[in-house]
Parts: sequence; C-alpha cells; structure tokens
Amino acid sequence: WGSKVPSIKVIAQSLNIGLDSIALVDDQAFERDEVRFSLPQVLCFDPGDIDELPDLPEMTPRFITADSRLRRKMYQSDMVRREAEQNFSGHAETFLASLGMVLTIFQAGEVDLQRAEELTTRTNQLNSTGYTYSYQELSRFAQSDRHRLLMARLEDTYGTYGHIGLALIECRTDVWVIKLLLTSCRVMSRGVGAILLSHVMQQAKRHNVRLRAEFVPTGRNRLMNIAYRFAGFREAEQIGDLVVFESDLTDVQPFPEYVQVRVMGGTS
Repeated sequence: WGSKVPSIKVIAQSLNIGLDSIALVDDQAFERDEVRFSLPQVLCFDPGDIDELPDLPEMTPRFITADSRLRRKMYQSDMVRREAEQNFSGHAETFLASLGMVLTIFQAGEVDLQRAEELTTRTNQLNSTGYTYSYQELSRFAQSDRHRLLMARLEDTYGTYGHIGLALIECRTDVWVIKLLLTSCRVMSRGVGAILLSHVMQQAKRHNVRLRAEFVPTGRNRLMNIAYRFAGFREAEQIGDLVVFESDLTDVQPFPEYVQVRVMGGTS
C-alpha cells in the first residue's frame, strides 16, 4: 500500500531488467505522476488507455524471436536459480560449477540475426560501444569475408538462458578489430563476456594477427572498459569519445573450469 516507486525498483531488480522495460497501468493520477517524477524511464498509463497499448511502438517489437517466446519461462528459471544461490553456503565458483553450465559460441547464421538485432538494441550496460545494428546490416556482416559475427548461448540444469552474447569482429589482413562486444545483463555473474573475449583473443593469436577493440563510453557501460583492461588490453589511441584498445595476446585467459565451452560445434 506504499509508494509504487520502491515496488517497481524491486521488480526491475528481481527480474534483472532496466526500468525502461517497465510500464505501469494505474487508475490513480497521483500514483502515475509520482512514478513519472521519480522514475522517468517507466511508461505510465491510465486504464482508460489500455485498449491502445498493443498498437504503441513501445509494445510492438520488430521481431518475435525464439528467445522472446521463452522470456517468461527464462525469468521463472532465473528466480529458481537465485533462490538456490542464496541458499548455497559454499564458495561462489563451487555454486557455478554445480549448475552444469554449457556455453556454445558459434558463427551467427540467418536464423540468428533477429535475436542479434534484439541484443544490440536491448543491451546497454554490457555493450562495449553502444552501437546498434539492424537485421540487414547484421546479415551483411554474417555474409562478409571481412567480418566475423559470433553469438553465444548458455544452458544449465535449470534451463536455457537463450542467446546472451555477441561479438562483431572486423578482420583485416594484419589486425582484427572488435567493433562490438556485448552480453546480456542476466549472465553478468557467469563470466560469459570474459569467456567470449578470451575466445576471440585465442582466434586472433591462432591467425597471427594483432587484436584491437573499440570502446565508446555511453554512461552505462563502464564495466566493459574494465573488462578489456582486466583482459590485458591497453589503450592505443583515442579519437573523440572512441577509445581503441589493443592486446599483445601474450596472456590469454583460459576458460574457467566451472563452465563447459563448445566452440562452433567443437569443445574447448
């Protein structure tokens, strides 16, 4: 019966979603005004407008992907996982090992591109540049000899997390450039971003090329700056807001033991 503001914050935190993914329908004008003032990211509607909601752009995604259809079930699985984690008394990595996680990294195909677009537009906090790409742009990258478009999906004993990671690499003759690296916030504690980055570093080293990565601060993606630096990348140059990192690939982190990583049909 209290303010709706803290309740909405709790919902966002428990589902691990952004406040800009939430809409409030309330028949009290002062409740809507309070939420608009305190949480301007939240859309607020009068019940009288409810028949119009399905036609609003905010309620009409460009694509309905396989991951979209499973999202409710994935949220439910996440709640069970969190409860199990809260009740686990051992070390964090021991709990992660108990999940039986399998991370699959693969070259994106045509069937994956709708979800790839969705990832670039929905992921903010763990997005290295804030770049967004349309389905058509991603399709060109997937078919280009000068690019690699990698995706990652994750499963464990509780079910699937869906497609939760993406890396776009521009492959030049002597240097590869990571144009975009992102992972879903839902797997922040699983180390997926570090694993995907290690895989790209391993591949660059195998092909005997230099590896660079672009980073653009967005106000929400500081963790990606830290991730590059933690992986041994050093700042090579800065052009306006664009920071270009480079790794000498001398110290590529191995995949953690608590997760099985399958790469493009093989196992590493």
